[in-house]
Order: sequence, then C-alpha cells, then structure tokens
Amino acid sequence: MAAKIDFSPLFQPLQIGAVTLRNRVLMSALTRNRALPTNVPNDLMVEYYRQRAESAGLIVSEGILICQQGATFARTEWPHAPGIWNQDQIVGWKKINDAIHEAGSQSFAQIWHLGRPVYGPSAIAARGGKFRFLPGTPGYVTLILVQPTEIDDPMKLVALYKQAAINAKEAGFDGVEVHGANGYLVHEFLDSGSNLRMDSWGGSIENRSRFGLEVLNAVSEVWGPDRVGIKLSPAGGYNDMGMPLEETLETYNYFIAQVDKLGLAYIVLQRYTQFLDPIIDGLKQSKRRAIDHDVIGAYGHLVKKSTLLSNGSFTPEEAAQTVSEGKVVGVFWGQLWVSHPDLAKRIQNGKATDTPIDLHTLYGNTAGTTLDDQRVGYTDYPFAECPSL
Repeated sequence: MAAKIDFSPLFQPLQIGAVTLRNRVLMSALTRNRALPTNVPNDLMVEYYRQRAESAGLIVSEGILICQQGATFARTEWPHAPGIWNQDQIVGWKKINDAIHEAGSQSFAQIWHLGRPVYGPSAIAARGGKFRFLPGTPGYVTLILVQPTEIDDPMKLVALYKQAAINAKEAGFDGVEVHGANGYLVHEFLDSGSNLRMDSWGGSIENRSRFGLEVLNAVSEVWGPDRVGIKLSPAGGYNDMGMPLEETLETYNYFIAQVDKLGLAYIVLQRYTQFLDPIIDGLKQSKRRAIDHDVIGAYGHLVKKSTLLSNGSFTPEEAAQTVSEGKVVGVFWGQLWVSHPDLAKRIQNGKATDTPIDLHTLYGNTAGTTLDDQRVGYTDYPFAECPSL
C-alpha cells in the first residue's frame, strides 16, 4: 500500500509581508480573455473568482493591463483582457474583490504591460511561435509579428504602473504583483535579446535591471513594499525570450538580489514549463527558446528579506515536499485552478486533480461571444465532494 501523502505543510497559515494567508495553495495569474464585451470586468468574472476564492490562500488576478495597448485591441493577442485605467474597470474589480474577500481569500492585482507587441525597450519584434503539441486550432495559437516602437522615456511607463497601483488600491485589492515574467515589458528590459539600448536603460546588467526596479519602487510608494510582489521567469521561452545560461545567471543573480533589498511581500520564481516555451517559427529554424535550469536552486538563496514562492507545473505531492523542505514557503498553480475551481479542498482531502483543461476555451470560447458562451471552459468545471476548509 502506498504511503499516505502529508499535505499539511500546504495548509499552514502564511504571512507574506503585511498579508496573512489561510493556506499556501495559491492561484497564479491566469489570462482568460473573458472581459467581454469590453475590457471591463464583468459579472461572469465575479463568479469565476468567487468559485476559486472558496479555498485558495491567495488569488492573484489575471494580468490587468495598465493602459490601452495600441490604438485598438486588434493589435494585441489579448483583445478581451481586463484593464485598470478607468473608473468602470475599477468598479468591476471592486465587485470581484468583494466576492474574493467574502469567500475568505486575499487578492493581489497583477499589473501588466504587453510591451513589444506595441512598444518596447528596443524596436525588436518577438518572433512568432506555435504550441505545436496542441491538436486542432485552440484559441491562442500564433503570435503576430508586430514591429514595436522604441520607448522614448521609460519613466512615462513607470508612471503608468504607479497609477495602476493607485487604481488597484481603490478597487479593493490587498496588494499588487508586478508582472516581470513571460516576455512582457519588465522582462523585455531585463533581457539582452530584447533590450539593445545604449543609454542608462540598457547595456549593462545594472542598466537593464533599472526599469524593473523603478517600477517596484513606484508601486511600493503606493502600497508599501510589504504589499508588493513580483513574478519572474528566468528560464524564459515565452514571447521569444531567453539569454545564454551564463548571462541569465548573472542577470538574475543581480536583479533578484536588488529586488530582495526592497523587502517585498514576495518574489515568485516560475520554473520551466514546456507550455510556456512554444516552438519558434523562422525561415530556417524551428526550436524552443528557453534556457531550462533550476530556478529555485539558482536564485532561491538570494531571497532573504522577501518571501520566496514558486510556480510551474508542481504536482500537489511535489509542492508539499518542496514546502516541507523549506525550499519555498508556498506554491502557485495556474492550469490546475482552471479545471479544478476547488483545488485547495481537493488537495487537502486527497481528491483527484486530473480533470483535463479544454484548451480550445482556455483563452476564451471562440465559438461564441455571449456571456453564456464564455461560461464554457470557465465557470462550468466540476466541484468535488469535499468538506469546507
């Protein structure tokens, strides 16, 4: 008979900065592309978050756009992602946060700028990629090659992050997470492949790190650093990101050490996952981009003043062991929360977490545009028979 897995390490309270969490089964940001008919959070999104807040220790919102990205959303891969730059959006998020808090969870807003699909540190487009292991034509398949405009003054963008942080506070969040991963704007400044600037925002590791540190300082002025987190993906891959291993190690050793000095609520290190490393399409190449390495082992020792969290295809068993060994103090899940709205209850009660995701509806139901259409693959996944936490 197999030994019973001890999941109790995941169900101890956790203090991250100024926020107390009831457990360590955390929900990561999950762009679901459901803010229809506009980019204002709607009642269906309230239902989605309420379902998962019944058991999650912390809910990090899907990526929230800090400003209109381009003249229209036709230029973005996420035409129905929610924003937080106007009052209607703030009111929509307030409804969601009220539901999360009523269910007993806490919420951080992941503030997000797409970067080079519109404008970036340098005028270098991201090469397109395909998730080749997916059958058929599921939702988001191929990046559109768009030549970005080089940002003239990065401090203008820093100001937008700060305003988004102010708006997130008005919307009732408990803190903010800066999206510094997956090839979006903060990540683009860090990576020498997407940042070819020769001014004070590029070139050296210190200069490439400047933008992310300026953003963190700006949002910390609004919230205090103990209610600010950052998500990083040193292994790269997504959105055509990735430096040679030695340069990756040097860059992230410096950047994470500097971030930790701020004493943030948390730093989350995203492990390598193939799903976020699509094959790059080129005239004479077809390859993955990521530099796969042990991100917890490589950088975890640098996190001393902040709280170290991780995500990236953990099994519940692996997460419990990683927390019990003190390598991290909590674990985020993404896709498991999509198809298991009661994930934490399932883990605590030893229930199966094998409900498959419908990849064709992961980023919106392309078969229809009504709210009822969008429930499919969003709020209609089954719950298990579990007692309350």
